[in-house]
Amino acid sequence: MSRPSAVAVLLFGLAGLAPAGWAQLAPSPDAPPVSTAPAQAAEEEAVATLKLEVNLVDLFFTVKDKSGNLVPHLTKDDCTVLEDKEPQKLKSFVAETHQPLTLGILLDTSGSQERVLPLEQDAGSQFLDRVLKSKDEAFLLSFDVNVDLLQDYTNSPRLLARAMSKAEINTAGGNGAAGIPGAGGGTIPTIGTPKGTLLYDAVYLASNEKMNQETGRKAMILLTDGDDQGSKYKINEAIAAAQKSNVIIYCILIADRGFYGGFGMGYWGYSAMKKMTEETGGRLIDVGNNGKKLEAAFQQIEDELRTQYVASYTPANTKLDGSFRRVAVECRGDGLKVQVRKGYFAAPPQN
Repeated sequence: MSRPSAVAVLLFGLAGLAPAGWAQLAPSPDAPPVSTAPAQAAEEEAVATLKLEVNLVDLFFTVKDKSGNLVPHLTKDDCTVLEDKEPQKLKSFVAETHQPLTLGILLDTSGSQERVLPLEQDAGSQFLDRVLKSKDEAFLLSFDVNVDLLQDYTNSPRLLARAMSKAEINTAGGNGAAGIPGAGGGTIPTIGTPKGTLLYDAVYLASNEKMNQETGRKAMILLTDGDDQGSKYKINEAIAAAQKSNVIIYCILIADRGFYGGFGMGYWGYSAMKKMTEETGGRLIDVGNNGKKLEAAFQQIEDELRTQYVASYTPANTKLDGSFRRVAVECRGDGLKVQVRKGYFAAPPQN
């Protein structure tokens, strides 16, 4: 896994979202001069081999029986991978129980989350303490009227817990402000620059700026009521960014229902989050504002992440035309259900 250098707090400004915005390391003045001689044949062969491997598709998935229990002991002969309904020849099929895991925790700190934020901080810290193994890494990002990196990649649950404990509710009316939505106390954009709860922007940024360069198993966990207001990017763009980075998205739907009911508002984040999680191979878990359900949700996610399979194949359709390819995994057994991303983009390799 590649690892950007640790940063205590980093503000993602929407004006500087492009990957080019990341700092480039200047060459050392003591570095030897760069040779202009033609590359050797062995190097050319290595480049050719790399290009062939670029088209390898990895599908991370979990399998459950009809009672919802995880099925941990399937083999290559038990499952079939389909791309655009055509069976594919698998290159490998392994259980990823103990393989390194890259995690992103996205924490909703908009005004509507003020009463449930302490629950999220406590349960989230306990989850990270349990789930992070020696080769795993995680980062913490908050989103409200801004998108902020609270803790860059680290293997330390202590650093992540400390960053999570410092997260504060932030609205256009100021940190911790409360009141009527649209007047500095909620997710409706306020007067002036149209900002609200930048949920889709957060997913897009986390996928492109944090997850895109990582390899292996990658998952993003959203703690939110699911409502987006004011994002620059649309939900389909956020989903596409996650799919291109091969990121599984889980959403723990947590909300102070009284916040919405008090203003006669509906609770409308469910369908959007269900779409985002299902398209990326994750799952939506609705916990309301119940602390016990929140702890159980984290436990379910932990179990699923530690009971994954990965099926790898080179597509029979070799065209790298940027098109979206629908994928499915079918496993033999009574009532088995596979949880896997809905597809991927067959993008050409970057120069």
